[in-house]
Amino acid sequence: MTEHSGAAAAGSKADPSARSGLVSQLGMMMRALWASPTRSTLLLLGAGIFVVVAATAYGQIRLNRWNTPFYDALSRRELGQFLAQLGVFVVIAGALLVLNVAQKWLGEMLKLKLREGLVHDLIQDWMLPRRAFRLAHAGPIGANPDQRMHEDARHLTELSADLGIGLLQASMLLFAFVGVLWGLSSAFNARVAGRVIPLPGYMVWAAVVYAGSASLLSYWAGHNLVGRNAERYAREADLRFSLVRVNEHIDAIALASGEASEARRLELDLAQVLTAMRALVSGLTQLTWITAGYGWFTIVAPIIAAAPLYFSGDLSFGGLMMAAGAFNQVQSSLRWFVDNFSTIADWRATLLRVAIFRRAVITTDALHPVESRIALLEGPPGHLSIEGLEIASQAGCTMLREKRVELAAGERVLVMGEHGVGKTLLFRVLAGLWPWGAGRIVRPKGETISYMPRSPYMPPGTLREMLAYPLAADSFEQAAFAHALSRLGLHRLAPALDQRRGSDQALSADEQQALAFARLVLHSPPWVIFDDVLGSLDGETLERVIDVLAHDLKAAGIIHIGSTRTHDELFTRVLHLVKDPATRRLPRIRPAPARAAWQTG
Repeated sequence: MTEHSGAAAAGSKADPSARSGLVSQLGMMMRALWASPTRSTLLLLGAGIFVVVAATAYGQIRLNRWNTPFYDALSRRELGQFLAQLGVFVVIAGALLVLNVAQKWLGEMLKLKLREGLVHDLIQDWMLPRRAFRLAHAGPIGANPDQRMHEDARHLTELSADLGIGLLQASMLLFAFVGVLWGLSSAFNARVAGRVIPLPGYMVWAAVVYAGSASLLSYWAGHNLVGRNAERYAREADLRFSLVRVNEHIDAIALASGEASEARRLELDLAQVLTAMRALVSGLTQLTWITAGYGWFTIVAPIIAAAPLYFSGDLSFGGLMMAAGAFNQVQSSLRWFVDNFSTIADWRATLLRVAIFRRAVITTDALHPVESRIALLEGPPGHLSIEGLEIASQAGCTMLREKRVELAAGERVLVMGEHGVGKTLLFRVLAGLWPWGAGRIVRPKGETISYMPRSPYMPPGTLREMLAYPLAADSFEQAAFAHALSRLGLHRLAPALDQRRGSDQALSADEQQALAFARLVLHSPPWVIFDDVLGSLDGETLERVIDVLAHDLKAAGIIHIGSTRTHDELFTRVLHLVKDPATRRLPRIRPAPARAAWQTG
């Protein structure tokens, strides 16, 4: 991992979505989409959907009016009028078909662009310098980021598009057909015990009562589906993570004959998924009693509601069918909440997961607001200094016994520490990944520092791209690649420099380590910091690495953090890393309880 010492971690203020309410979470999504490159396309798609839905609503009004002459012609057995009305139906239905296809295309494109905008925003925030690392080490709040950005973001955008278009359509149809129903029943009078009671707009109120009772009962039966969906997604993510972990370490598992043990762990994760799904199934079953019951009764409800008008002689048979159609449209629009309750619960749970993840990404630099920070400063070129360094962690304080350390260009220093003292933590602090603690680190301004972790990272791509990473391959002379490989005994790979490799698994562990040092030869940085890398090498590879450090990188300042004193000929000084568990203990980070979060707002 390479960086310029002048680069600083990008900070950001807490997003208002840190609050857990529905409105703030929707605001989070809207802000992310508004700031995305897809904003203009989303606005155009939204406008197109509005126009198409409005035109569809008008077409359905015309189709509803068509019921009266068509069914009246049937009741009077007028063949000519019947055929004429069939022609009208073909025109209206054809226009509605075109509008349906247009709405489908616009809806699918909206899903695509919503996902592009949201995932782009999440990736950009997640991949700011050091954020992904700090989030990964922040406990459960940063668990399974791949699941949040891939599956949860996809599911959220698809549900948002479907529900949004459905709500818009239901609202337009409601406003359109309320007028039709009111006109049909505006002069309705009920006769009770010989008295005439005027009920203007009787069928509108009947539709409101019918749909309102269904909505209240549905909420009562299914309000807990949000929490159950959220729990199910969390358990699904845990199972997926476990499966990926086993697949990545299958060699070690097979060598240890640990398949049975891993199978038991996977079965435990699966059992948690199944438990969450059983709770969800129970909730959906209760909700189905309401939604299905109202669904079946809806077959006759419009006729029953319009029957008083028909039997009083105020409606013809065609008028009855028109009234029944209008009633269906109104109550269907009012029952949108009922019909989509389980989907809304699913959407709400997914929105919660994405909002919590985005909040964690944006506020990860402030996860420990009570703890002081290690100062990362820039100083004169050719010099690196460490003063009063104390590193806070959950296990206590890690510090250098030497309170002030000054390193000049070309100097080599070995930092020794016992097992468990926090050597990798010191490595992360020097790299600027772990900010919590006290003291200051002054790095040389304008000079590149290369960091060598114990397990080198090999990005997918060609061998040339792996060596040049993170710079572009054309940043170096062609001959430099072959020279770097030959210095580490990898000259046989030179003909395959432009061969594309799927991942680091295409190289053996020894080849990856040697390739990481070949990358150092190619980049020739003025400073290198190692995390106990030399302790993992032996044989010819170790000899070549020592020769490279002694000759190719003889001008580089080197800090090697390791367990024991080794290779004394390389180092001019030894520093000591110690631990004090009683001081600067960093509190554990705990995310807000999911239940409290989804219940708010």
